[in-house]
Amino acid sequence: MTRQLPKNAKIYIPGHRGMVGSALWRLLESRGYTNLVGRTSNELDLRHQDSVLRFFREERPEYVFLAAARVGGILANSSRPGEFIYDNLVMETNIIAGAWKEGVKKLLFLGSSCIYPRLAPQPIREESLLSGPLEPTNAPYAVAKIAGIVLCQSFNRQYGTNYISVMPTNLYGPGDNFDPESSHVLPGMIHKFEEARKRNLPEVVLWGTGTPKREFLHVNDLAEACLHLMEHYEGDDPINVGTGEDCSIRDLAEKIREATGYEGAIRWDTSKPDGTPRKLLEVSRIHELGWHHSISLEEGIRTTLEWYRQEKEE
Repeated sequence: MTRQLPKNAKIYIPGHRGMVGSALWRLLESRGYTNLVGRTSNELDLRHQDSVLRFFREERPEYVFLAAARVGGILANSSRPGEFIYDNLVMETNIIAGAWKEGVKKLLFLGSSCIYPRLAPQPIREESLLSGPLEPTNAPYAVAKIAGIVLCQSFNRQYGTNYISVMPTNLYGPGDNFDPESSHVLPGMIHKFEEARKRNLPEVVLWGTGTPKREFLHVNDLAEACLHLMEHYEGDDPINVGTGEDCSIRDLAEKIREATGYEGAIRWDTSKPDGTPRKLLEVSRIHELGWHHSISLEEGIRTTLEWYRQEKEE
């Protein structure tokens, strides 16, 4: 079913300052949507139910792109598991309940590819959900996201709501987190190689063996996919969003080294965890719905690096 969002529809984007939320905001503005609503965490703490319900009651948004989340890489997930499961569970519960109470027409919940079992058959189909054990290093975050999917499904079945769930692969792009303590692998590497280049360091030390394979999707492609799904998809089943292509962490490191111009050595610290051996999404469902990614990994790394350098100069 195709349902074009009216250009004057009131659209709320929880997490509009984050990487995904800001990409959605930029896309919707560029497409002529004139009634976007966002609140910073200082203006609205999504962990406080009364505040969230009051917001929905006062603003009455018609559509919601639920992009707010507590996110991070292996180190952040491993060292702050309680924070990752609690904050994500509470935020998504409050927003989905608020949307239901105030009659939101459609909600898109953003999950993550980490919801799938650690050893799921590759490429990972949507049917693999709950078919095996999760990757231990990010299980609390994954459980919270799985709960969000089930929450959307449950509200659809009991209350007749129109809530859909989208499972993006590993994301990167403008607005990413480049902090070495809490970033994901691609922005973390950009930071490391850039620092090493500027300081003329002899080597860059990276975690693990470099053999795991990962799929990477530019956040602008994800924003396009979310708008496409909001207009072209209804149903309980989660939908994967990715490129359908992956590369090894070792190959990724070489691509980023080349983009940054760093000429030193790379040393792999094999005492550190690799995480899931491979994580590639099967994306035939979204392809059948008419969406394909458009930004190559090399182009995405180059433009993300340009954005990072500009931010460092300001």
